[in-house]
Amino acid sequence: MCRNHLPDLIISDWIMPGMSGLQFCRAFRELSKGRYGYFILLNAKTDKSEVVRGLDSGADDFVSKPVNVDELRARIMAGERILTMQRELSSKNRVISEALSALQAVHSALDRDLDEARKFQESLLQDPLHDFNEGTISLMLRSSGHVGGDLVGYFAAGRHLGVYGLDVSGHGVSSALMAARLAGTLSAVAPDHNIALVRQPNGAYRMRSPDQVVADLNSLVLSDIETEQYFTIFLAKIDLDTGHIQATQAGHPHPYIQRKNGDLVQLGRGGLPVGLIAGAQYETIVTQLEPGDRFIILSDGVTECPDASGQMLDDDGVARVLHDLYSARGAQFFDALSTHLEDYAGGVDFPDDVSGICFDYQGRIAKNRSRKNLSPSFPSTEMASSPDITTVAWSGSIGGAT
Repeated sequence: MCRNHLPDLIISDWIMPGMSGLQFCRAFRELSKGRYGYFILLNAKTDKSEVVRGLDSGADDFVSKPVNVDELRARIMAGERILTMQRELSSKNRVISEALSALQAVHSALDRDLDEARKFQESLLQDPLHDFNEGTISLMLRSSGHVGGDLVGYFAAGRHLGVYGLDVSGHGVSSALMAARLAGTLSAVAPDHNIALVRQPNGAYRMRSPDQVVADLNSLVLSDIETEQYFTIFLAKIDLDTGHIQATQAGHPHPYIQRKNGDLVQLGRGGLPVGLIAGAQYETIVTQLEPGDRFIILSDGVTECPDASGQMLDDDGVARVLHDLYSARGAQFFDALSTHLEDYAGGVDFPDDVSGICFDYQGRIAKNRSRKNLSPSFPSTEMASSPDITTVAWSGSIGGAT
């Protein structure tokens, strides 16, 4: 009968010919795995061990013999309440399962879209290693999720090279979309759309002053781009012939010049981020690269990289790492920097996007030849020629910052 039509509730004697109540209960549980039924055993035994046997066999309740009709009715009503709750729970579980399946489908679709977005963002990153006659430029970009708001890049304008690092506020898709929009305004492949370049009558392009470019970006974000996001940027104009740098810092971490002997010079005084205050003014930083020096822009994902205890690397930690890596050039530099960050963080996942751009300056060949007989010096300190420049000098293998 149970096989043909599974009942909601069974009242069964314990001792019966052919099949005992315990055997019946076990067989009933095998049949009712997909739909719960309530099982009451009638028992003349009062031994607790027998009750335990009944519960182990799958019984839900017991009624002592001789049966009291009122007690039996109360037990049946209790079973009905339990069955009602069980059916409601099963119904809600089905709804949850269906919702979960729908969410999983949406999540899979989002994963596919984010994967495509990641590929698109990677396409925005230029050749991670590019050789000029005057030096080598290398780039690094690691998003903390599928996509991120960091961007680094460069573009040429005659005998000048524009390099930049920027970081859009927040994380994820919205930041990545903003970074993609900004990539178009500083494009190397579409110079007519590059806000930093001006086309001259002869068809060549010249780079504008970085402070004017950043001020125009600030106006563009506040007037034309409808967003609550802002971004930080460090934009530099490098004269490839002389190594002269003209730059502007807008809230981005201080970049470094690492001299040929390993000494570090930290640039800038901070500045306002872009997209916060209308009419913001930005300062111009002037400094000089010598052959063998390198110019490094890093995002705050590097300086704020935490260890297992949450302690950030900070500027001093970054300076120590750069000092250790001063002999690494080109792609090896960022490979080694990534390894240092992973060792410090205790894994390959970082809470923030990590990006950087490095220009190893060699100067013009004729200039290098004219200097080949000069012996390199290793000063313990280096005087800054501008209030925008802070010097970090090293004593011994790893010393303190001054």
